[in-house]
Amino acid sequence: MTAYLNALGVICALGRDKREVARNLFAGDCTGMRSESGWVPERSLPVAAVRGALAPIPAELVKQSSRNNQLLLEAALQIRDDIDQAIQTYGRDRIGVILGTSTSGIDEASRGLAHYIREHQFPDAYDYQQQELGAPANFLADWLQLSGPAYVISTACTSSARALMSAQRLLDLGLCDAVLCGGVDSLCKLTLNGFSALEALSEQRCNPFSVNRNGINIGEAAVLFLMTKVAGDKQSIALLGSGASSDAHHISAPEPSGRGAQQAMRKALSRAHLQPEQIAYLNLHGTATQHNDAMESLAVSALFPAGVPCSSTKPMTGHTLGAAGALEAAFCWLSLSAGNHQQALPPHCWDGQPDPEMPPLNWVTPAARLASIAPRYLMSNSFAFGGNNVSLIIGDAP
Repeated sequence: MTAYLNALGVICALGRDKREVARNLFAGDCTGMRSESGWVPERSLPVAAVRGALAPIPAELVKQSSRNNQLLLEAALQIRDDIDQAIQTYGRDRIGVILGTSTSGIDEASRGLAHYIREHQFPDAYDYQQQELGAPANFLADWLQLSGPAYVISTACTSSARALMSAQRLLDLGLCDAVLCGGVDSLCKLTLNGFSALEALSEQRCNPFSVNRNGINIGEAAVLFLMTKVAGDKQSIALLGSGASSDAHHISAPEPSGRGAQQAMRKALSRAHLQPEQIAYLNLHGTATQHNDAMESLAVSALFPAGVPCSSTKPMTGHTLGAAGALEAAFCWLSLSAGNHQQALPPHCWDGQPDPEMPPLNWVTPAARLASIAPRYLMSNSFAFGGNNVSLIIGDAP
């Protein structure tokens, strides 16, 4: 069954709504990535933060107050009219909430624990619910008073890509008529210090697929799609195929040949009934670590021997971890959107110095254009710790 993506709310370092995000995305704007101290001791690191005040959590849900839920609320408010229409059409018990996250409210919890160590009591605002991984789905369901299935998937950097897959499954099984799906992750000291301990963070803006690449940058984002069984009144964009694999090669390093990544891409193509040459654009996982980029370039060149226009958008947004899969699916959605009058694609931002050890890829430049004639099919890759791989295909609905 086709899963239509009828509305999109998005907030990240590129902007605070889909129009601003699209404008900066297609311009290759990396100015949202700024160096900050205070996250990791004795280091100043580039992070891709959302700037400015966020919508407050409603008073009746104050126990669920966290930056993560505030980011999610910002994305939901952008599509509130579409959500209300879905509630009116299907009823509150037929709408699901499936999200991906890796941080939830752990930053607030960390501050609460620090306060406890100092003062021997938790601060008044502390509530354990803030840090539970299920918190974002519970918050959104409570705020909207939805009673359909509501849960969170946390598979590191594939979390929200898997949330979209899971949402489609709920529609296919007839358990829901609409699903709010996507992902949210906020900047927090725990994750930044964790990646610092892994020696995976770059002290410059990340440089994916360059011979000079030396690690990732972390960002934050919230993305929310309204997925339904029927096309909306506007342009029809759909999740046409998805594929997942788990090669379980290593707890943090990818399988070096790209076997698992290629398997996920092949599954997505099979489920979409497409051939590789029909993909017009590929959003790479592209973290700018040595191992990820080497593995992904092998997998992509093997599956697309004739080449495919591709780019990594992480120099603009940072790696948004549990939100990354949905965010980069959103970039495919924005590329297909009727609002993209120039038919632009996200350009690949790097120093232009390829790694001679890796097969060359077909990089999207600012001059590249997507065909204006449907159907068009775009793919997005997400790869996570533990060899957890997901590929999604977003396209013009049939």
